[in-house]
Amino acid sequence: MGDAIVDRVLRTAAEKAAEPGQLRFTERQLYYEVCRVLMPWHRAPRRAQFTSAPALTYEAYLAALRRHGPGSVDGLLPPVVPKPRQAAGRHTPEPDLFDYGLPRLLVCESDDIAAMLRANGVPMESACPVYGASELPLDEGVLRMLALAERATVYLLHDASARGLTFPARFARSADLPDGVRVVPLGLRPRQAGALHLVHGRGPAYAAVPAAFPAAGSGLVRGPGAGQGPGQGLAFELGRWERDWLRRGRFVEVAAVNPASLIRTVHRLVREVRTPRSQLTELRQVRRAGFLSWPTA
Repeated sequence: MGDAIVDRVLRTAAEKAAEPGQLRFTERQLYYEVCRVLMPWHRAPRRAQFTSAPALTYEAYLAALRRHGPGSVDGLLPPVVPKPRQAAGRHTPEPDLFDYGLPRLLVCESDDIAAMLRANGVPMESACPVYGASELPLDEGVLRMLALAERATVYLLHDASARGLTFPARFARSADLPDGVRVVPLGLRPRQAGALHLVHGRGPAYAAVPAAFPAAGSGLVRGPGAGQGPGQGLAFELGRWERDWLRRGRFVEVAAVNPASLIRTVHRLVREVRTPRSQLTELRQVRRAGFLSWPTA
């Protein structure tokens, strides 16, 4: 593929990644947007479950990015550089910050995705602080705020990979969460990546791990996160398609999701907003109930 074509695709992808409202996005997110412009598999019906191979090598994408020059792509965030840990609440001089309850918190496996969500205002718009994995363990003040809220929930966002699927259990082991705080993994799961037809990667390091996960319906929940300890109950039961997909060494990063779709989904899930039922779903329920059933109550 010629450099001129790749450069034109990169400009188009940058415009799409920033829609709507001039969103900020990471370097990896822009790469996956380039792949979607070249091969728009995401438009295929979601009923068919598959992921697609990259349409362009990452090296070719980086070369195009370098040709554009630093700072030439509007909305592109710089990579996150890990910094020494600082105390929570450093951004405010208010001494009573930790006297308030915190009902929800989002922790991302990727520090870049956490920075992207913060740059696009997710913490303010959903009243949900966002942390990256490198910022763990959580500060004692944050844990105290979770304990003060009723039914506080920690949401986790991770890659659809053998290692990413262990993130909920790894988080639970690293955090001494107060009693009553829920931990809810949001995904990605392989089946979610398949429904969205996201671009997958492949690496030999992932191929050997999926045997640790139990199969759906096996009744043996002895994978990572199962058993005794704080990670209990956070293991995944994988379907046959998911296990086969992982055994082929495939993985999908959260960055492969379109930025606007990711933000919209995070807003909906952390607020626990239910997706409106389609008329077709309601019709099936009515059929099961019986159109002419006389109410008995």
